[in-house]
Amino acid sequence: MLVCSVHYLFPKPIRVTWLRNGKEVTSDVTSTDKLSNGDWHYQIHSYLEFTPVPGEKITCMVEHAHLMKPKLCEWDPRTDRESENNKIAVGTAGLLLGLVFFVAGLSYFIKKTYGRELVPTNSI
Repeated sequence: MLVCSVHYLFPKPIRVTWLRNGKEVTSDVTSTDKLSNGDWHYQIHSYLEFTPVPGEKITCMVEHAHLMKPKLCEWDPRTDRESENNKIAVGTAGLLLGLVFFVAGLSYFIKKTYGRELVPTNSI
């Protein structure tokens, strides 16, 4: 799911279009209504649900009266992969740290539990 968010535009007419390889996409697109920020500015959010295909170019195009030409925002799948790789790295580091603490705690427990010797006492 890709999200294209447009904020702080006035007047209200805003057009958001999704392009796949330069051609307009109409299926699997949903958008919010134009929402007022309460200060004479408006925002809109548009969503494109799709399955990535290698080499495919996905672009969000915003058209508005204050823009001299449409604003194009191209989706770059490399940024998604970097984010995914960062999550994997952080998760792996957390797992290893947890494993270190587990082994240290277990060895401490074993040493304390089985490291004691019972000394017989004579009771009369």
